[in-house]
Amino acid sequence: MIPTTELLAPARDLACGIAAVDAGADAAYIGAPRFGARARAGNDLGDIAALVAHAHTYWASVYVTVNTLLHDDELASAVDLITDLYGIGVDAVIVQDVGLLECDLPPIALVASTQMHNHTPERVTFLEKIGFQRAILARELTLDEIRAIRKATNSIELESFVHGALCVGYSGQCYMSYAVGGRSGNRGECAQPCRRRYDLVDSRGRVLVRDRFLLSLRDMNRMADLDTMLDAGVTSFKIEGRLKDTAYVTNVVSAYRQALDAAMAPRGLRRSSSGQSRIDFTPNVHKTFNRAYTPYFLHGRDRSPGSTDTPKMIGEPVGTITALSAKTFTIETSVKLHNGDGLSFFDTTDTLCGTVVNGTQRAQPGLVVTPNAMNGLRVGTKIHRNRDHAYLSRIEKQSPARTIGIRISLSETTDGFELQVEDEDGHTVSVRAIQEKSPARKPQQAEETARKQLCKTGGTPFHCQGITVDWAQPYFLPFSSLNELRRATLDKLLEARSADRPVMTNTLQRNDATYPATHLDFRGNALNAKAVAFYRRHGVTDIEPAAESGLDMRGRVVMITRYCIKEELGWCPRQVSAGAEGAPQPNETLYLLDEYDHRYELRFRCHQAPDGCGMDIVY
Repeated sequence: MIPTTELLAPARDLACGIAAVDAGADAAYIGAPRFGARARAGNDLGDIAALVAHAHTYWASVYVTVNTLLHDDELASAVDLITDLYGIGVDAVIVQDVGLLECDLPPIALVASTQMHNHTPERVTFLEKIGFQRAILARELTLDEIRAIRKATNSIELESFVHGALCVGYSGQCYMSYAVGGRSGNRGECAQPCRRRYDLVDSRGRVLVRDRFLLSLRDMNRMADLDTMLDAGVTSFKIEGRLKDTAYVTNVVSAYRQALDAAMAPRGLRRSSSGQSRIDFTPNVHKTFNRAYTPYFLHGRDRSPGSTDTPKMIGEPVGTITALSAKTFTIETSVKLHNGDGLSFFDTTDTLCGTVVNGTQRAQPGLVVTPNAMNGLRVGTKIHRNRDHAYLSRIEKQSPARTIGIRISLSETTDGFELQVEDEDGHTVSVRAIQEKSPARKPQQAEETARKQLCKTGGTPFHCQGITVDWAQPYFLPFSSLNELRRATLDKLLEARSADRPVMTNTLQRNDATYPATHLDFRGNALNAKAVAFYRRHGVTDIEPAAESGLDMRGRVVMITRYCIKEELGWCPRQVSAGAEGAPQPNETLYLLDEYDHRYELRFRCHQAPDGCGMDIVY
């Protein structure tokens, strides 16, 4: 069998999920009513069931996130929820809390959330041994690290993020939001302290960097690396964005569908779902929300991923202001601006500001723009466009069409006619109709009518790729007979496809496979008694309760990162000599201070192998 590859898309809600599938996603992941790592992206079971029904038509899958840590008194409700999800046909659930593995779960496939810190061959091998169908890899991994995980494992599927927002800390290992405000990312309530402004100070209180977004990262974009990721062993390519709207989902999924298909073709790979999507726009991932792009650490530490100027979208460069009036500015640009376009710029305090285009007029020597506000604009200001109104409006108004190709054959039988249909996946069905065979008075018109009526597939997920008519002579067939024969055959095809749809299976095994550690501090995320029992059964002897049990986080590591502030600022000791302008002394202790006077010590891992560099952040 030809190996299959999956493009996995986010679904904020039912509409986004349908848009993802229609744009060509092989699978969509969506939040459950409770216990999802995006608390604001929950969906009721009725909407999830509707998405399942739509996706399964195309053999696309639906995964539901139940990936928060759970208190003891929540486990029963979580199990009930997973049971309900299994009942409505969800293909798999994404989980973090190992306490669930000690519960009586339905036979549904399990996916190990990236919140489980799946970053080494040992950890992913363990997940395979206990029966996880798939592991979602840590975003920080290099290609070599992905290859090593694939080499160490057998059948477990490897899912990897390829696009979207980045957490600066290893997923599941960030406790910063919980430490300072009680809102835990592991409970779906992250307050995103990584998107705040910070001062960087030394041990003497000297401010080295003031008021910058020192923990904010760019967005991931690995479109150029899909081929090498395929070769490394990735089987599912995941787009982040369960809080994004339908325009974002349609645009990004369409772009990656085209790119992934191009990478799969020469490798003899095929999609894990059926059908082809048709869109009437050119996908462009720079046109929807992004903080500028980075491949992150896929190729090692080749370039910094930071977005320290702003955590917002700056957008595409337009030009520089050359003149101002009371209500307009003039700019030299080749970009065609439209009314409703959003413009961004940095003011004199280096704060990202915005305005909207209300009108434009060509003049010499540039374009005169009338914005809805002039505050902060000055001669020399560099203007960007962070909302292309015309482009986004086109996406929002159109609906991608996804259909499954079929070939139709009409032939005569001794007592009537037979219609046979074969779909692109090789399913063949036929329906016979007993009917009087009356020679047509107008033979050419009769055959044209038969072809036209039988190819009308509107209202179904099919499109006709070709039709053959095999009869001794053209016969007269009423519209009603042709339509009924077509409907009956396509209904039978839908039934055949449903019966043959590939189904993920539960492979969970309750065994005593050895966990790759005997000691777990709070970062083991054991929040309930069943999680503790799970780890003990797998050989862990020393288990500290999870942070969310109420631990005092002062003096503890609240974030582990591969990202390094020194490297971002050009102060990496591997790259600059001691005493470089502005750089602290190599052994100088540095701190982050936020606007609420929270103080964090930075402990740099500078003497490990290059790919092991990074920071520990202590509250």
